[in-house]
Amino acid sequence: MTDAEPSAGATPEPPAPSHLELRASDADREQVAEQLRDALAEGRLDMTEFEERLDATYRARTYGELVPITRDLPGPGAAGGPGAIGTPGKPGMPVSMVKKPVGDRSWADRIVGGEGSSTWGVAIMSGFERKGRWTVPRRFNCFAFWGGGEIDLRDADFADAEVVINCVAIMGGMNVVVPPGVEVVVRGVGIMGGFDHREEGVPGEPGAPRVIVTGLAFWGGVGVERKLPRAERQRLKEARRQEKLERKAARRELHGAHREALEEHRATHRDMVDEHRDVHREALEEHRAAHREAMDDHRSRRHRDQ
Repeated sequence: MTDAEPSAGATPEPPAPSHLELRASDADREQVAEQLRDALAEGRLDMTEFEERLDATYRARTYGELVPITRDLPGPGAAGGPGAIGTPGKPGMPVSMVKKPVGDRSWADRIVGGEGSSTWGVAIMSGFERKGRWTVPRRFNCFAFWGGGEIDLRDADFADAEVVINCVAIMGGMNVVVPPGVEVVVRGVGIMGGFDHREEGVPGEPGAPRVIVTGLAFWGGVGVERKLPRAERQRLKEARRQEKLERKAARRELHGAHREALEEHRATHRDMVDEHRDVHREALEEHRAAHREAMDDHRSRRHRDQ
């Protein structure tokens, strides 16, 4: 049985785009950046190569632009395939083709077990950051000397229900960002420095992980703050925008109703004025007619008397 040939006038459907042509997300770029950091730590890349590739990663817009960056680096999912950035038989960075909002995942989905995608961070007269979709190990060690770092857990997965963020800040600073619902315990020691304890004492949600922030701050500081994930902030921003639009629409409707009532009042007033003028005009005409009849009758009597 053969397929029917398309009619002469039919418009052919455009071919489906390759997965390499799809737009990459911030989480995809962060996964590639994590692989580059691991390669730097293992000595596979020198600092110049690392900086060049990291810059190319954050400038990439599609999966196809991310492929060459880690093609020569080993990593999970190196075989490439339908769910990975790469080509069959060549190393590639695994990125899911099915994107789900982080905010839609439960805490049970986010406690994934296994090892973390990054276990340490160092900033010596520089900075580092861990953010986006990454897996927090059971213990994450970080060090800052005349530098700073940011550990953002809002969109992260967790290797265990309890993780430790060990921060050593010497004449530097670090900031740990946690999402709502996570219990925070701060056990760090500050020497002419300090650890932020403001988020302690907030009970965690059922099933949510516990984050312990520990370490040493010498002439430095470690901050802990609670922020909503980007997707949730965007959702709330959109909800506020929609509410504002609804209020504006309600005000326009109220203004329209007021304008209609005012127009109706003006129309009623005009009708009353017109009716009053008509009555006055009719009365005036009747008075003039009566006056004319009286004058005519007076003239007639004078004429008869003469």
